[in-house]
Formats: sequence, C-alpha cells, structure tokens
Amino acid sequence: MKTVILAGGFGTRLSEETDAIPKPMIEVGGRPLLWHIMKLFSTHGFSDFVVALGYKGTVIKRYFLQYPQLNGDLLVKLASGECHTTKRFDEDWTVELVDTGPESMTGGRLKRLAGKLDSTFFFTYGDGLADIDLNKLLSFHRSHGKLATVTAVQPPQRFGVLKINGDRQVEAFSEKPAGTTGHINGGFFVLEPEAVDYIDGDSTSWEREPCERLAADGQLYAYFHDGFWQCVDTLHELRLLRQMWEGGSAPWKVWK
Repeated sequence: MKTVILAGGFGTRLSEETDAIPKPMIEVGGRPLLWHIMKLFSTHGFSDFVVALGYKGTVIKRYFLQYPQLNGDLLVKLASGECHTTKRFDEDWTVELVDTGPESMTGGRLKRLAGKLDSTFFFTYGDGLADIDLNKLLSFHRSHGKLATVTAVQPPQRFGVLKINGDRQVEAFSEKPAGTTGHINGGFFVLEPEAVDYIDGDSTSWEREPCERLAADGQLYAYFHDGFWQCVDTLHELRLLRQMWEGGSAPWKVWK
C-alpha cells in the first residue's frame, strides 16, 4: 500500500529555515521532518512511499541518494573506486521521488501522481507529526466504504474546520474560516483512486474544492485522533518539537 507525501511547497512562513531547503527537510533531532513521518508509517507496516517534489526537490533527492553512505560505515577501495556500505538499516523503505512542478498546489501535485495510484493509499503532508495509529485509521476507512477519510484533530483553530454527523460522515469542509471552533483537518488521509478525480488540475488546492465536493457527495468521513498532533508552520512550533525530542518526550516517536 502506497503512502503519498506532499513535499513541494515553499514554506514561506519558515523562511529562516527554508531559504536553502524545502520545509520537509527541516531537522528535528538531526533527522528531517520527512524522515520522522516516514518512520511513523513504516513502524505501522507501510514502507512504500511516493514523495511529491517541487521547491528545491533536488535536496530531497540528494538526501535519499546519499542516505546509506552518510548514515552508515563505508568500505572504500581507492584503487578501483569501489564503495560499499557495511551497515544494515532498519529503514527498509521504497521511496519514489516525483517532480510535480514548482508551482503546483496540493491537489495538483496529487493529480500528477494519479497514474501511480491504482488502489487504496495514504496521503499526507510533509510537515505534520502525530502518534496516530495508522492501522486503525485504515480499518475505519475500509469500514465505511466511501472514497475518502480525513483525520480530525482539535489543536488551535488555524485549519480547515469539519462538520461531522453522528455516523462520522463529513457534511461540510470549510478551509480556515474565521471565528470557528471544532475538529480540523489534521492531514493523514486515506483515499481511493477515484477521489483523485475530484481534482481539476495543477491550480487546485486539495483542501478546497475537492474536499468540499467529496463532503457534499457524502464521500468523506472523519477518523478522530485524540492523541498528539502538531504541524510545523512557525518557528515556535518547530522549537516546541525540538524541545520535546531533546527532552526525551517526543510523543510521535512510536518506534524503538
């Protein structure tokens, strides 16, 4: 089962960190946010990744190309130029890195990957950490039989608010309304390939027309996550995550 991760945005609100690197490559505990997200998925048994690249995508490509060499011991034969890594890694991942355009919006990036998505898949952002049980999320998605599931969380109100009925069907999806409270879009979607048909093209934001139309058609349900969730949009949020990691109390670290 594939996991699609968006990693192509400009991260302008964190320009202090993102002038040289894309936001998913900002480090917490010496590892990129992207690595932490992938580690969460692989810990739950999902290790087949498709990463949607855009802004400074070569930084992410270089990271994975050099991952064995920079994170393990090397045996180098200078005369022949041979180089071998002498360490086995816990990260038994398959990572497909796809350029989805420098200016594409979130929906546009997903739309460009449509040909690679022929069965149920996870879809998330490259800047949010959580201790979510992904197997329970997947089981819930399969239980209702609709096209899409969004993880609903309750942090400070800066994100898309969800109106959810008693059966957990999302009746309305409103992106960043003013003066409202309630569950919000925490990312960590599970989607059927047909959900991608709701996206028009590169200029489409996934969080707007596609999610609004899925909700209106009764095809979007919410999985409630009451545990830890934190995105990284500000330096304050980044410092908070770094303090948690350094203090040995990072809730999203569900691996040993």
